[in-house]
Amino acid sequence: MSILVNKDTRLLVQGITGREGLFHTKQMLAYGTKVVAGVTPGKGGEWVEEKVPVFDTVKAAVESTGANCSVIYVPAKLAPDAMLEAADAGVPFVVCITEGVAVQDMMKVRAYLDLKGVKLLGPNCPGLLTPGEAKVGIIPGHIARAGNVGVVSRSGTLTYEVLNALTQHGMGASTCVGIGGDPVKGLNYIDVLQLFQADSQTEKVVMIGEIGGTDEERAAEYIATRMTKPVVSFIAGQTAPPGRRMGHAGAIIESGAGTAAEKIKALKAANVKVASHPEEIPDLLK
Repeated sequence: MSILVNKDTRLLVQGITGREGLFHTKQMLAYGTKVVAGVTPGKGGEWVEEKVPVFDTVKAAVESTGANCSVIYVPAKLAPDAMLEAADAGVPFVVCITEGVAVQDMMKVRAYLDLKGVKLLGPNCPGLLTPGEAKVGIIPGHIARAGNVGVVSRSGTLTYEVLNALTQHGMGASTCVGIGGDPVKGLNYIDVLQLFQADSQTEKVVMIGEIGGTDEERAAEYIATRMTKPVVSFIAGQTAPPGRRMGHAGAIIESGAGTAAEKIKALKAANVKVASHPEEIPDLLK
């Protein structure tokens, strides 16, 4: 098993003819992902790599190809409408890579997708990867191997570092999910931890966090009361001064809340092993 995506995922790429969309579509195809359609208004009837048909609308693409997952590579001002269009077309799982989407827009999008029962990953995330089966987004496929470690992270680059460290130590991932670090987003830690808890292939979990907000503290509470599988964590931004934003829009410490120390304390209280550096994670998993 795996979570969210696998070899049977039929992927639709919104913004497929743009620079980023085209580049990453080629990468996903090369990895073996079943990219069955692309959407760019006005480009309907064209083909990408002579194997992926392009449609003018998501509705037409879904009706023609049976796509059950969409990944979005469009500019920030267009991303909200792209997510809404995917939901209206009946796509059950939407992955938005785009960064810089306005919080006000995301509040409306999230409410609408929740109403429709659509799962959303992102925005401002690297997507997800089930090694050997499907790559949806921008996570480099070659750094990961299949295994029994579930990975969930707010940080894209740290995700890559941890996946590479696991590979170097002869370990692999069941699925790696980058949830992104925006204040208003789709799937959160607890959503993904629930899926890993229920997944028979996942035996251990790595949770990569960062300063800002209280998501990690809430996840720690869930781990303490509901998780039976061991969890190892790393919190980025341990040396960040209060009030300084570090990378993600959600990674900012305000009024003493969201510090690395508070998150580490909560995780350790939940019997989570916390690494001082990402390179320590494989040893802690062992």
